[in-house]
Amino acid sequence: MQHPMDLSGKVAVVTGGNGGIGLGITKGLASAGCHVAIWARNAAKNEAAVQALQGLPGNVQAFACDVTDRASVDAAAAATLQRFGFIDGMFANAGIGGGGRESFLVRKPEDWGQMIDVNLYGAFHACQVALAQMKTQSEQGRKHGRIVLTSSIASHFGTAANEHYAMTKAGLTSLARSIAVEFARYGVTANALLPGYTATEMTTGLFDNEKFVKAVMPRIPQRRFGSSDDFAGVAIYLMSDLSSYHTGDAMTIDGGYSIY
Repeated sequence: MQHPMDLSGKVAVVTGGNGGIGLGITKGLASAGCHVAIWARNAAKNEAAVQALQGLPGNVQAFACDVTDRASVDAAAAATLQRFGFIDGMFANAGIGGGGRESFLVRKPEDWGQMIDVNLYGAFHACQVALAQMKTQSEQGRKHGRIVLTSSIASHFGTAANEHYAMTKAGLTSLARSIAVEFARYGVTANALLPGYTATEMTTGLFDNEKFVKAVMPRIPQRRFGSSDDFAGVAIYLMSDLSSYHTGDAMTIDGGYSIY
């Protein structure tokens, strides 16, 4: 009998899967036998990720993709289907941070627009394409679809001087719940991941700030910041059959920070 956490034969897409949390998700899925298509813009990082994950049970391939460009997303989806035949999971992880260095009072409209384009429209494009394929697969008897959106604990707490970031992340949590309701009939689940402070390229500048570290670390019961590998286990679970009744949730992965 196949172990319930064995993802052999399943295919997942991870947008922004060539670094940070996305790479941790990709690594976890591939280690459990899932074939993974990385959709990301940086060709060098794409190649480095594929090379680093060679030898895992699941096959990892990367496809150049700008999630803000629908034509690019459509092309990546076509290439993924040509290579793997199915799309069973969409981990819409690609996103940008706001930096938190400028007051809301001086925030430029173009900064607001870029945040929405990447974090919200990017997720919209990726999920719409994936859900269309999952619906078709379900009608053909492959009734297994997984949507996972990378939100943030900022969607609950907000972030000073970073309102546009928190707003988009709250939107992703709501999007996951709405997808969960509409597409349950096709065997699709949809959930949001809410990372806490996690060490990635995006947060390097923040973690180099000694004042910030001294203020935040005492609030984390585990007394460490998260790492990309901390998202491997939850990704495997959500992609597996074990999570078939777990949908519409916002799952906090923050080492206990939210408790305080």
